Amino acid sequence: MIGLPGDEIQMKNGQLFINGQAVPKVRDGEFVTREDGIPARHIPVYDETLPNGVKYQVLDSDPNGPYDNTGVYKVPEGHYFMMGDNRDNSTDSRVRSAVGFVPFENFVGRAEVIFFSAKVDEPDALRWWSPWTWPFDIRWNRFFHLVR
Repeated sequence: MIGLPGDEIQMKNGQLFINGQAVPKVRDGEFVTREDGIPARHIPVYDETLPNGVKYQVLDSDPNGPYDNTGVYKVPEGHYFMMGDNRDNSTDSRVRSAVGFVPFENFVGRAEVIFFSAKVDEPDALRWWSPWTWPFDIRWNRFFHLVR
């Protein structure tokens, strides 16, 4: 969760701003994709620290992504603003036509564990019509991985 009711959220050149203040973004290495048959990609990883001290990592695979520069989003009462950690590959509150502001009544609980993870963003990955490939398309190292 990035924005609370009444907050103003904006992205400028890939930098998150909350209520006009830049959220510190510090480079912290890179994420390297290791998918069978696909060349490795090196994606920059950044630490961001929210005004309340919460620190987390985000990926920035496209320095000029479509949602790296936005207008100001004013979070309405009873709603929240969400952003994914894979900023250039997340359909989140920045996409008003798909997600937009999330109403409080849609909250169910807190994420504690990654239950299932598959290579769904690759060509021909996890095809439902070929179940014999499923064991190779599942990201076994992420099963039951605890969420920080």
